Amino acid sequence: MLSITALSRSYGGIFAVRDVSLVVGQGELRGIIGPNGAGKSTLMNLISGQTQPLRGSIAFDGARVERLPTHRRARLGIAVVFQGARLFPGMTVLENVMVGATSITRSGAFAAALRLAAQRREERDIRERAVAALARVGLSDWANRPANSLPLGQQRRVQVARALAGAPRLLLLDEPASGLRAAERRDLSDLIAQLHHEGMTIVLIEHDVAMVMRLATRIAVLDLGQIIAEGTPDEVRSNQRVIDAYLGTEVSRAHS
Repeated sequence: MLSITALSRSYGGIFAVRDVSLVVGQGELRGIIGPNGAGKSTLMNLISGQTQPLRGSIAFDGARVERLPTHRRARLGIAVVFQGARLFPGMTVLENVMVGATSITRSGAFAAALRLAAQRREERDIRERAVAALARVGLSDWANRPANSLPLGQQRRVQVARALAGAPRLLLLDEPASGLRAAERRDLSDLIAQLHHEGMTIVLIEHDVAMVMRLATRIAVLDLGQIIAEGTPDEVRSNQRVIDAYLGTEVSRAHS
């Protein structure tokens, strides 16, 4: 589903990501962990199209995408949930989620201005997709509430629903548990596990190592912009380079 080859990105001569290669299979839940400054968010931005690489390639389902803008990648089926709420104020939960479906619409501004039949059909389809996405994340009863009035844990679910409304084949989650309380983290973990069980291919970047260890089928560990280990959760938690780079504490806590 996703193939990254020798990907690099530098800022002011300092590499945030350097010669990273990674293959994510269809239906896989790939975890990416590492200490602060390891390059995790830069890697996510490179995959989603927020940042362009210095060199290297990204292939999605066999097609090269590293030079495509974000909206083109979204149309191909790559969706991202960024750290932080990033909801549209003044809009309902349903309206926020409907925005996620616009990445796969076909009618242009001319059709919208004239209210052509095709554009009206797309509006109905967008609403139906948003309603289905809210049901998928357990927020149907919250559809007509102001999005910014929700607790943070529910706002994060709205973000996931918004991504799902675009019918993605690859879901990128950038520290989705950041700022959440323990109960909210558990609920979010259950939702991610459910999506994975349904067949969604997921790349999860997260500081909560225990959460990643529970959810991921395979884990890659970044340190100073490079992958230093890759394997199953058991293989990663026992890797001495990972223990040294992560000071041992996070991996040990995840193991317990």
